[in-house]
Amino acid sequence: MKKASTKPADLDIPELAREQLGKGVRGKYYQRFTQGSNVVILRPEVHKAFPTSEAVNEALLGLLARTAQTTRITGRARRAAPRKRAAA
Repeated sequence: MKKASTKPADLDIPELAREQLGKGVRGKYYQRFTQGSNVVILRPEVHKAFPTSEAVNEALLGLLARTAQTTRITGRARRAAPRKRAAA
């Protein structure tokens, strides 16, 4: 038994001219695009530990807070004196 052909000519889809498509609208989907979502793929063992997005967010916010606090403490001691410009 032969497979049915899926060539465009066999599908009876009419070709449209550019004029038939109408005028495009600049930025039509911009707002929806900027609101989009971030997709992150987790390893199975991480998914077992954090089964919901709320659990992941809570853990990451806690890590972020601890990292920011550590950076603030060590950042003060590491500040270097401002560089002087070389005389021209």
